[in-house]
Amino acid sequence: MTPVIVGVDTSNYTTSLCAIDSTGVIVWEGRRVLAVKAGEQGLMQSAALFQHVAHLPELLSSLQEATLQRPVVGVGVSTRPRHVEKSYMPVFLAGAMCARALATGAGHFLPVVETSHQSGHIAAGLFTAHLELAQGETIVVLHLSGGTTDLLQVTRANHDFVSVPLAQSLDLHAGQFVDRVGVMLGLPFPCGPHLEKLAATYTGVLPNLPSAIRNGSPSFAGPFSAAQRLFANREEPAAIAAAALRVVANTVEKMIRSAWERVGSCRVLLVGGVASNQIIHARLQERLGPRKQQLFVCQPRYASDNAFGVALIARDWMKQDVKKVT
Repeated sequence: MTPVIVGVDTSNYTTSLCAIDSTGVIVWEGRRVLAVKAGEQGLMQSAALFQHVAHLPELLSSLQEATLQRPVVGVGVSTRPRHVEKSYMPVFLAGAMCARALATGAGHFLPVVETSHQSGHIAAGLFTAHLELAQGETIVVLHLSGGTTDLLQVTRANHDFVSVPLAQSLDLHAGQFVDRVGVMLGLPFPCGPHLEKLAATYTGVLPNLPSAIRNGSPSFAGPFSAAQRLFANREEPAAIAAAALRVVANTVEKMIRSAWERVGSCRVLLVGGVASNQIIHARLQERLGPRKQQLFVCQPRYASDNAFGVALIARDWMKQDVKKVT
């Protein structure tokens, strides 16, 4: 049977495992979204780590059953949020331990390829957007999630990526803004899909939320304060939801244009949970006009946290270093 490479990712939102073949086709994947109590806006690291430890045995059992006739030849794992100094979150320890257990429990020692959670997002985005990035080639990546609002100049470097920050959020991240608006409106956390569904029901004139950006770096604290005022004035929840997604789209557009001014016209890839929002995507397509052809968006299912991109990075390492795995 065809060998598989397994990816492991334990983020602040989801426990993820994914098995792929050498062409990148997914053989099996499993995810468990971390549970958050109603009205809360996330988890403490200790609580998230505990949930990962509780989820992993079930996912590993399902993985073993699905790949019983397929030898596992390598394991990829995200061990930190980003490829920058002192980037660390305890939740990734669960994935690291799982990856080592997989590697040593296969009857022989398998290679374990470490990467970052952000690199996993980039790899999944490139693959699902059908975007080729040659060695040494550079693109702009906008990583939009609950914990990240990064505008990056990304270069392919062997099996992974080198990312140079161009801009970051000045306060709230894009996903934090979406979640805080959603929780304010009584929606379940994480709120992105629920806010998108609610916003799609609104057909009236949108209330205005200001879009703020400085040197490419966005601020979502001001828009959230404005959304709170709308809520206090009893504005229709669907209107607030639609206005919130509109201001995210407007801000992302400004960030993209800022990147083009700084590094020149180039391809732009959107990744991260917020990038899965189709209302935001449609607004960007409308606003960018002819330049929308330079915009690429990760497939929605793989824009949110997943282990697919991590598995792809491990696969690419093995392609380049065959001698190390024979």
